[in-house]
Amino acid sequence: MTGILLVLTIAVFIVLYTPKEGEEDIKLPPKLAEQLDKMWDIAQKAFTDRKFLRAEKALLTILRFDETNATAYNRLGILYARQKQYKEAIECFEIAQSLDSNANSLHNAGLIYLETGENEKAAMAFEQALALEDNLPTRYIAYSKALEGIGEYRKAISALEASLELNKSVQVYRQLAHLYEEAGDEEVAKKINKTIEKIAEKRAASTLKKAPLLKRDSKNKRKVVM
Repeated sequence: MTGILLVLTIAVFIVLYTPKEGEEDIKLPPKLAEQLDKMWDIAQKAFTDRKFLRAEKALLTILRFDETNATAYNRLGILYARQKQYKEAIECFEIAQSLDSNANSLHNAGLIYLETGENEKAAMAFEQALALEDNLPTRYIAYSKALEGIGEYRKAISALEASLELNKSVQVYRQLAHLYEEAGDEEVAKKINKTIEKIAEKRAASTLKKAPLLKRDSKNKRKVVM
């Protein structure tokens, strides 16, 4: 499960929220709006190039002139999270949330609470994020991990089952079997492990079927080269 969450964390943190159309120039003079557009471009490129100090300065410049810009706070929070400045990241996500109720900022805050061992706060953040957007399996996986951290195994199981309804993942099946074992239901855990074995067998059989085709294609390619 740790591996899943590591991927999750990276995936969420590197997402850069695209400003809503016209967001920067609301009630701003045209020249200032143009300058802020340039700052957005600088922040985006600097973040991609891992020049975090430059990205931070660009975002803080935007917020100096547009202090209610929730997107800028979200980006700044992601930036701090990438540098493991978790306290600053949480503050940014909380400000962003107060300005514009957003599932992504709640989820990101939850991931940081999870990283710092504040499982109750993490579970609350993920629950609020799911109330706003419940169609992403990653949200349920993270929510399940937070619930497991506070010993709410049955709720954690329900969260993982909801994730599987959206996307069948062997890793999630394995974690689900683990949770059923923790909850004392070993029979269900065994059934899930059998399901995992069947999935593995199907994948192996599928690979064997494709192998002869790959060999023929390889031979044909060699003939063409000659």
